[in-house]
Amino acid sequence: MARGGTTSANRRTEIVSAAIEVFAEIGFYRATTAQVAERAAISQPYVYRFFTSKESLLLEALEVSWQRILQAFAKVRDTAASEVLEREFIRAYEQIAAAHRNEILLQMQAQTIREEPIRQAMRQGLEQVKQLVLKAFEEAGIEDPDARTSDFLARGMLCNVAMALEMDDLMFKRK
Repeated sequence: MARGGTTSANRRTEIVSAAIEVFAEIGFYRATTAQVAERAAISQPYVYRFFTSKESLLLEALEVSWQRILQAFAKVRDTAASEVLEREFIRAYEQIAAAHRNEILLQMQAQTIREEPIRQAMRQGLEQVKQLVLKAFEEAGIEDPDARTSDFLARGMLCNVAMALEMDDLMFKRK
């Protein structure tokens, strides 16, 4: 992954990508910054040039994962017709889960981490997604948007579990 002449911004992105992979594969607590550095093909001290701690690295990895979902959902909100809005949200999420599976697995793990900064990042990310979907459902005139948003998010969480356990029969069924 390392390349001569890589900019600091690119190097930071490479480190976060490596951390997502390592944390998703072996878990945040078992993972070390040395393993992240090895995956990014850099030295461990170089990780600390960008991140003050393993926790700060996890926080940025979570931010990347939440932003990916928010950007995809914002695009759907801005382009999909009301009658296919939910289906297009589902399609967007399925594409993220297929292309960025480790980010979803990382979020699932982070739900169980008790450190308050991580809990706060998870609450904030989920709340932003909830608000985006709720507002889109309201603007689309979808009946009972609060309940539909809760159902949508719950089904998404079930799909995460189904993906992690390779139980495709629990995945979203399109109407």
